[in-house]
Amino acid sequence: MPTEIERKFLVEKSIWQKVEKNSGELYRQGYLLTDPNKTIRVRQTSEKGFITIKGLSVGATRPEFEYEIPFDDAKELLNQFAISELSKIRYKIIFEDKLWEVDEFLGDNLGLIVAEIELKSEDISFALPDWIDREVTSEQKYYNSNLTILPFKYWES
Repeated sequence: MPTEIERKFLVEKSIWQKVEKNSGELYRQGYLLTDPNKTIRVRQTSEKGFITIKGLSVGATRPEFEYEIPFDDAKELLNQFAISELSKIRYKIIFEDKLWEVDEFLGDNLGLIVAEIELKSEDISFALPDWIDREVTSEQKYYNSNLTILPFKYWES
């Protein structure tokens, strides 16, 4: 079974603003199913569409099935079947030979910036960029599917 091993971190905004980066890519993603044990997500980038099925997270690991689908199918699924959705700009940054994906959320999640790193195993060590604040891997409120249900702007400080 394919798995995803992913760790999530909050980003220190004042340092992140000074980082040299590309223009990023707009992602629109919506959920056909949001359940604590499984999610079904549709994602649309500027040129592609994807459908992803994710299982229950255990630590930083969970089952994941992801498939590219036609762009227009992704758009139609989002428009007609998504029960919740969000948008974000994703930046891809290489730091010490590791790919970091940094998401600046838009809309009701504006102001939230989360960095993710995918690993081949949970015990791989890696260096943290100086723009990393703290790890939030186990905090479910930072899962994208949960951000569509209780967006960042409604959180108490």
